[in-house]
Amino acid sequence: MKIGLIGLGRIGAFHAETLRGIVDELVVTDARPDVTAAVAAEVGAQAVDSPEDVFAAGVDGVVIAAATPAHPELLLAAVDAGLPAFCEKPLAGRIDDALDVAAKLAGRDERVQIGYPRRFDEGYTTARAAVASGELGRVHTVRATTLDPAPPPLDYVRISGGIFRDCSVHDFDAIRWVTGREVVEVFATGDTAGDPVFAEVGDVSTAAAVLTLDDGSHALVSNTRYNPRGYDVRMELHGDRDSIAVGLDDGLPLRSAEPGVTFPAGTPHAFFMDRLAPAFRAELTAFTELVAGTRPTPCSVADAMAAGWIAEAATLSLHEHRPVRIDEVQR
Repeated sequence: MKIGLIGLGRIGAFHAETLRGIVDELVVTDARPDVTAAVAAEVGAQAVDSPEDVFAAGVDGVVIAAATPAHPELLLAAVDAGLPAFCEKPLAGRIDDALDVAAKLAGRDERVQIGYPRRFDEGYTTARAAVASGELGRVHTVRATTLDPAPPPLDYVRISGGIFRDCSVHDFDAIRWVTGREVVEVFATGDTAGDPVFAEVGDVSTAAAVLTLDDGSHALVSNTRYNPRGYDVRMELHGDRDSIAVGLDDGLPLRSAEPGVTFPAGTPHAFFMDRLAPAFRAELTAFTELVAGTRPTPCSVADAMAAGWIAEAATLSLHEHRPVRIDEVQR
């Protein structure tokens, strides 16, 4: 199998290493020719000058890891070329642009996969199976957490669209996927402690959201850009028969205050590529199966839009200090 990779920044270079281990041939490109050459040399890939050259290289599928503003054009170009496409989230930087992309892909997006790696983490897949089997009973409370050790580059903060669209959206997608429920209402809050850039751009550095699901149960989401102990990604599901937790391993970046307790005993997870490395590999392996026609898309355009609408509702709730129903923002 021959796969093209467009975009070789932090996540793109990481994907290049992963893909080189699971496909026969890899073709790479980036807007910076020196980066293209360096990554190609490092992983033994074919370097080309542009996305158009990737499409023309006889690839069987395309992985899009370029900057968010380029996602719509590249995704549409790949589908127009008849190629299966994996695209990092989000579909577009603005929800209106994402709607436009979704509309243009309607009826021909069955071979499009959007990048939400928690769907491939063993803890999350086990939790989903536990919910589906009924062993938890009725799940009444979900707690989902993404705590970053430090903020992303400030230039990225300025264009990210805010913590709910950039960070919390992974929790929103995981909640939908694990529980099999839809979110109907959001109440969100947050604060701007830390770098002044968060207040300057109307963002927050720490956020919390209460999600009401369509069966009346609730999910509590917490996020921050300042968790110096490490990268903390977890989920708890509490049912009327049993409870389960995702992320309680020896890399958990949390220190017990109880005397004599030595858990967790390992080195705390420091970065998302550390915490989720096996999930990223499984995610891209799933894409090769989509390319081969042996599985349907594991994360569709519709899934990405659903998580995006929750992020939109949370952002509006934050700014207007009130609960916001999903059907109020969805269109």
